Amino acid sequence: MIRINQIKLPPVCEDEEAELRKKAARFLRVNPASFLSFSIVRKSLDARKKPEIYAVYTVDVKVAEEQAVFRKIRSRNGQIQMVNEQPYRFPMPENPHLDDSRTDPAEEEAGILQTPLSCGRPVIVGTGPAGLFCGYMLAKAGWRPLLLERGKEVHKRQEDVERFWREGVLDPGSNVQFGEGGAGAFSDGKLTTTVKDPKGRMREVLRIFVEAGAPKEILYEAKPHIGTDILLHVVEHLRRQITDWGGEVRFGSQVTALLTEENRVTGVVANGEEIRSGMVILAIGHSARDTFEMLHKMRVPMEAKSFAVGLRMEHSQEMIDRLQYGDCGIALPAAAYKVTAQTSSGRGVYSFCMCPGGFVVNASSEPGRTAVNGMSYSRRDGTNSNSAMIVTVSPGDYEAFGGKGPLAGIAFQRHLEEQAYRVGQGAVPVERYGDFCEAVCAGTNYAGAAPTKSGGFSPAVKGAWQFARVHEILPEFLNRALVEGIDLIGQKMSGFADGAAYLSGVESRTSSPVRILRDETGQSALRGLYPCGEGAGYAGGITSAAMDGILIAEKVASAYGNMVR
Repeated sequence: MIRINQIKLPPVCEDEEAELRKKAARFLRVNPASFLSFSIVRKSLDARKKPEIYAVYTVDVKVAEEQAVFRKIRSRNGQIQMVNEQPYRFPMPENPHLDDSRTDPAEEEAGILQTPLSCGRPVIVGTGPAGLFCGYMLAKAGWRPLLLERGKEVHKRQEDVERFWREGVLDPGSNVQFGEGGAGAFSDGKLTTTVKDPKGRMREVLRIFVEAGAPKEILYEAKPHIGTDILLHVVEHLRRQITDWGGEVRFGSQVTALLTEENRVTGVVANGEEIRSGMVILAIGHSARDTFEMLHKMRVPMEAKSFAVGLRMEHSQEMIDRLQYGDCGIALPAAAYKVTAQTSSGRGVYSFCMCPGGFVVNASSEPGRTAVNGMSYSRRDGTNSNSAMIVTVSPGDYEAFGGKGPLAGIAFQRHLEEQAYRVGQGAVPVERYGDFCEAVCAGTNYAGAAPTKSGGFSPAVKGAWQFARVHEILPEFLNRALVEGIDLIGQKMSGFADGAAYLSGVESRTSSPVRILRDETGQSALRGLYPCGEGAGYAGGITSAAMDGILIAEKVASAYGNMVR
């Protein structure tokens, strides 16, 4: 395969692939009709010299006698190169010793193996990205996993979420955090990750998403996203594929205890029922606080970890587009940004989960506590942009707020969410950035009133919101870091630190505050227990959680693949 980098086209092109084929053929000095295969590998926008903007592509081309073609046009600067990328392969046992009595000829013809287990089928706790992709891989390989989800299936969950946003009626078991698809289902559906991927798991995640109904562009866009509206249908498709392959998904099924014997897991208790299995995958998500408490009481090894907290910041999307694109005069996708600043105290302030054309959403899951997140639909055509502006906190920062040991970060999250609920009186609290700065700079002497009107544009919030003293939510050291960091960013991006921007809170669920320890086999010290995904502390977003789900499926297959039923 010959890879060609840095092919430039106008940012809006009527027949993108046809133009790319022509340019690739010119690079290779061949006729485009001679291509045996052609695929776009990557696409990004280059706005560094705005308003002059380009779409920049990498493409892969296969031709006959490609070694000879490559020798003639070999590029010294690496723009053209030979590649030999191998597709992802799920590890299968050499001799699975399958139970012939359960062989289905149709399944054999489809290449689906029967379950090679002697200790019960795998039980997967949670149906977020980690649980779904772990279940998907195991079901495809014939393991017939059982997936247990405390919340509801995705469309019933959507009804509960929209009712909460509309009427303020919170269902603690079915909300933005809990239910099929996990917390990522009600987000922008961003699929970026910084995780290194020598095994090709990320590419496999994207391929499976497309197969399940996501747009094919996610395979090559530099910043791929699906959007909440499409992601809900993709999640449903993944579940149906799992069940078609012999897996089972039970909703409204909360795991409240582990069954153990001689330092091994032997099953779980869900809704009072004992379910026996020697393989339990914990894909519980970052907000399963009651489950973390249960595991801690059972002395499953875990530790507090650093995470990040902050506030959502809203700007008009028109202003962000102008900052990123200039006055290019072309209708382009809603612009995104990724910003960071180092404060004088050494703390980093950075954007997280940026949602172009999106909404701030009430993402609460516990009564009396308010948490927010960001969400975009696939078209990203809302009037505002938002992102979390956050600061990393470590156990040394948050243990002073009432928590000790592995669950100290949860205590800190709850403290902040209770503050947010108080200042917003149950609604999402919103404050203009100018008022927030004034209050933070005045410190304890601040006597100003909470803001009562919008400035220039209105907040875009899913759920009830009201103007309030957002500056009272976070401790002073975090408030001061945010002000300094945002102002530093504003020096580089004119208008970013504008006083008319909005802050809302609290962004407390950026990642898990807990890590459930596991070894190189993927298991806890309690053997047969596989901590997995973002909740267990091994991922940070939809894609990395899905990749970790695949990794744990591989670990299970390697450990149990040759066991006789």
